[in-house]
Amino acid sequence: MSAIKISSKVDPEAWDDLKELAQETNQSISGVLTDAIQDYVRRHRIRPDVLRHLEDSVRDNETLGRLLAK
Repeated sequence: MSAIKISSKVDPEAWDDLKELAQETNQSISGVLTDAIQDYVRRHRIRPDVLRHLEDSVRDNETLGRLLAK
């Protein structure tokens, strides 16, 4: 896979932590950044199935929700 070049501003302390982690794990900064981005996206993306189950649950429990809101 070919890589793309990015440019961004980062808090100096976070940058130092990232460089330290790269050194501790024998990885390049690029590798650590790629892993971090992939992990962040995976944790913050709401899968359509999960959203659909949530909507179904809210709809199925509408009466209970109204009672709890009182």
